[in-house]
Order: sequence, then C-alpha cells, then structure tokens
Amino acid sequence: MAEAAERSLASSAGVPQPLLDRVRARVLEVGIALDRRDRASRPKSRRGRKPTIAAPETAGVDGAAPAPELTRETRSFRGVFREMGHTHRQHRLRTGQHVPVPLREAARAFRAQPSLESLVLVAAFLDEDGLLAW
Repeated sequence: MAEAAERSLASSAGVPQPLLDRVRARVLEVGIALDRRDRASRPKSRRGRKPTIAAPETAGVDGAAPAPELTRETRSFRGVFREMGHTHRQHRLRTGQHVPVPLREAARAFRAQPSLESLVLVAAFLDEDGLLAW
C-alpha cells in the first residue's frame, strides 16, 4: 500500500509528481474554493433573516459549550474525500464492483482521524484504478 501512495505519475506538464504532492495540491485547491464560498455574500432572500438558534445536539457533552468549528484544513480534507467517494461510487456503478476491504478500512481510518496521510491512503486506491483526474 505504501508503494502505491509513493508511486509517481506524470502530471499534465510531463514532470513526475508523487501522489502525496498531488493530494496536497488538491486539498489546497479545495481550501481556496471553501474560502471563496465563505467570503461570498448571502443571497438576498436570506439577508434580512435573523440567525437561527443552534439545535441542542450541537452542544457539547452535558449541554456544555458547542463543539468548535471545523478547521479550514479539516474541511478541505473532507471535501477532497467526498470528491473521491463520488468518483469511486460512479466507477462502481459502471463496473459493478464492490468496495475492496482495504479501501473501506482506509476510509474508516480517515473518518476517525482526518489527516493528509490517511487521505493519501484512500487516494492511492483510486490512483491504482486510474480514477484520479488530478
């Protein structure tokens, strides 16, 4: 598995680029898109409305302070993970394949502790099948 994560592929410029660098670049792109979306103004239909009160399930344990907002990095990791999940689901629909057990375990590890390393492990499976466009 580590070999697949470290394997180099040619980029659009023809220069070999390791999977780790490609995933890092994609996370950065998604982070920039999230920043742009966060800075965008609200639609006119929602501008005059008061903010809604937080639901009780957003509060911490025993009704303590609410959970902290996800960091930009974690949101970026999850955005890339969702993109890869969508790509793999489309591939499975076309081919009729099931999710390989090691890929399922890598996805669980990412969900439990989102990090660049765990995201690269998931990306390695898609890269082996030639599913990553970036």
